[in-house]
Amino acid sequence: MSTRQWRTSSYCQEGEACVHISTTPTAIRLADADPPRTVLTIGPAAFGALLDLLKSSAGR
Repeated sequence: MSTRQWRTSSYCQEGEACVHISTTPTAIRLADADPPRTVLTIGPAAFGALLDLLKSSAGR
């Protein structure tokens, strides 16, 4: 059993349309469900770049 603490995105919709996040000092994990079925693990710098890209694309 995982001891990771998962948080649900503040932009979560009804039902299963949510992103869950778990962080450590060296990794950010994004999951598609709670409990997670598919997990994407990336470093903090890559996560920051992803957020910057998503923010810049949101205004288009």
